[in-house]
Amino acid sequence: MTALELSGVTKTYGQVTALDRVDLEVEGGELVAVLGPNGAGKTTMFELLLGLASPTEGDIRVLGDAPGCRGIVGRIGAMLQGAGLPENVTVRDLVRLVGRSYPRSLPVERVLERVGLAALRGRAITDLSGGERQRLLLGAAIVGMPDLLLLDEPTAAMDPDGKRGFWQEARTAVADGTTVLFATHDLAEADTVAQRVVVLGQGRILADGTPSELKNVIQGKTVRLQTDVPITELAAFPGSGPVEVEAPGDAPDRQWVRVHAVAPEELVAALLARGLPVDGLTIVDSDLEDAFLKLTDVKTLKGATS
Repeated sequence: MTALELSGVTKTYGQVTALDRVDLEVEGGELVAVLGPNGAGKTTMFELLLGLASPTEGDIRVLGDAPGCRGIVGRIGAMLQGAGLPENVTVRDLVRLVGRSYPRSLPVERVLERVGLAALRGRAITDLSGGERQRLLLGAAIVGMPDLLLLDEPTAAMDPDGKRGFWQEARTAVADGTTVLFATHDLAEADTVAQRVVVLGQGRILADGTPSELKNVIQGKTVRLQTDVPITELAAFPGSGPVEVEAPGDAPDRQWVRVHAVAPEELVAALLARGLPVDGLTIVDSDLEDAFLKLTDVKTLKGATS
């Protein structure tokens, strides 16, 4: 069963095009990440799926119906960026209140256990940390046993332990048949969590596939080294590619850099032939971050929109 479908969807705000002729299908039971830089259109997509905004052009179907339709509202759970919470109620009371708005719901205590807030059930929301608020928002999103979860930057304020617990719960929901679509800026998170990754840039889908498939768009490897060679000069070496500064080096005139090399052997040979320092040099396979950087590069985007 198709959980959601966007066909030729465009959304404009005045002269700004937030989404541009987007086609996307997500099947039931998938765990899908939506990646993209700020302004790519991720939040706009979620607002359209929830019926909080209407497309300028195109058609959207969510769980077989129009977004915001009364028949599907009780089948969707959502976490949106900047979602407000009432400050003077307790954690338990908020989850109970949200659960009553759904046609079916999980027991409140079970939800609090699942999101790691059982010990804070009586605490006022105003006293929660950022990560605890995110877990509470997840509890409110799953209490209604939704068929579809839409999560916009859900783990932004969580520590590593909180993220692990969060995604364990998300996987449990998927195993129970829930479809999960989440937006994230955390590339490592998308790589380890998602079954499928959709990359957005300037309102268009630039890539759609498994993390492994997206990594294959990169030909070459990542070279990491400590050097005093200026990055503009390093990027012009044979076999080189985009260069990023990671951190200061062990000496004032040195820095740690990452080179997304097309031909790493040629790059290393050129450095050695000129007697340039290559301290701490390592060569590793490209990762999802490399694929993301290539896909969302300005030249790539210009080619996608031409």
